[in-house]
Amino acid sequence: MSTLRNSFATITGLMIFISATLLIPIESLSKDKQTQHLFKIERNKNANIVQYDVQMKADGKLDPKKPVVVYWLRHAKDGQKEDLKWIEKSFAYGFKTKYDAKTNTANIDMVAKINRKISVREVEGEYRAETLIDGQSAYLEKIFISSKGKGVSTKITYMELFGKDIKTGEDLYEKFKP
Repeated sequence: MSTLRNSFATITGLMIFISATLLIPIESLSKDKQTQHLFKIERNKNANIVQYDVQMKADGKLDPKKPVVVYWLRHAKDGQKEDLKWIEKSFAYGFKTKYDAKTNTANIDMVAKINRKISVREVEGEYRAETLIDGQSAYLEKIFISSKGKGVSTKITYMELFGKDIKTGEDLYEKFKP
């Protein structure tokens, strides 16, 4: 009877260990990954921010599998990081990336129709998101989205792009309707 109890306890412990392991995100197990902020999206709805970061391997090069990551910074609540929901990734703040190993760069194709190409490259030891702002090559720092409505009936009234001119370092700004 005690052998049966020991077997049951061992199996139960093993099941708890396996279940707990499956709940830990795989990325958090990777100690060799580093991140650096790229740009953010602010909105008129609340203080929460959608943050885009580059993800690098230990050698400082972009992670070829996932060079850019996105998450919420819940400033309206407690300031914690939170993953985007599937619907947010699919219809609002998600993106696709194409990594180029030869140049260690990535191109971002945003789900939100900002009608801009965004390239991620290392500049003087720091990764930057490059795009056009008001017709000038710029380092993108922030996108502001003003919208009306909720859920699937949300309509964007305008977008603003903020960044720095690549050549001069001067502030650049552009407001447009998507």
